[in-house]
Amino acid sequence: MDTLEAIHGRRSVRAFKPDPVPREILERILQAALAAPSWENTQPWEFAVLGPPAMAKLRAAVSERMKSGAKPNLDIPWPKFPAVHRERGKKLAREIREAVGLSKDDPKTLMDWWISMSQYFNAPNGVIVYMDASLGEWSIFDTGLAVENLLIAAWHFGVGSCVISAGVNYPDLIRELLGIPGSKRIVVGIALGYPDLTSPKATFRAGHEPLERMVTWHGFD
Repeated sequence: MDTLEAIHGRRSVRAFKPDPVPREILERILQAALAAPSWENTQPWEFAVLGPPAMAKLRAAVSERMKSGAKPNLDIPWPKFPAVHRERGKKLAREIREAVGLSKDDPKTLMDWWISMSQYFNAPNGVIVYMDASLGEWSIFDTGLAVENLLIAAWHFGVGSCVISAGVNYPDLIRELLGIPGSKRIVVGIALGYPDLTSPKATFRAGHEPLERMVTWHGFD
């Protein structure tokens, strides 16, 4: 698979086969992530890679925390988007509901969907992305570059992924489970696994704005 094929073929996968990704493949995926550029080569990113036993412990702990009624308390708060960006998010939500058979009028199915996000859609593997809490916005940007490398490399190996903010709703819990110091900021979680292509949760692809709407050209005839 060439680079452009991986970029355009990749999608957020939300249904996985139970088979774990072999460690040697995960290592090659993470090596690609570490090859990302960063401001003055500061390389602010850090990754905790989880196998099935660690994923099971994380899911159980998150489930228990949710049952207690604890509210999410992310290290990086959810953004508040202006109108045009908010509308794109609403459009995506509608498209996902239609694709996977969710009803906006059925609170239970919507809650189950929300819970499945926090559970990494039952993926066999996961990655917790974090960085030193002293670092700022540019380091978050750089970490995003590394995450993109990870997603593209994963798809190259036939491994599906989904970046999930709900997977890090309780950063204190993640730090405790994985031994991550309190001096680190938990950025995001990533579900990893082989896509279950029998499910629309794995085949659904979000649309993107056309080139002419998002790009301006200067100095061209």
